[in-house]
Amino acid sequence: MQKILGVFVAALVFAAVTGPALAQPAKTTDKGNDKGSKVKVYDFSGDTIEGDLIRPEGSTVDARDFAKHSSLIRIRTNFIPEIIKSAEDL
Repeated sequence: MQKILGVFVAALVFAAVTGPALAQPAKTTDKGNDKGSKVKVYDFSGDTIEGDLIRPEGSTVDARDFAKHSSLIRIRTNFIPEIIKSAEDL
């Protein structure tokens, strides 16, 4: 039982140590560039694009104007006397 447990622990330690080494990125080449870092240049200067402008058919629908409402903010005319009254209560 102890031998099986020892072998299992040794395999677990081996997997823990070598696992991250397998996930490392590839080494750089002698030029100093990675495989995936090549620069690609696309030149579209000689291409002529031809086509038609596609528009919806039919008449256009204008958005309706929204109703004008009065302001919901009401200015209180008795505000200053209430401030003075609350200051006197202190």
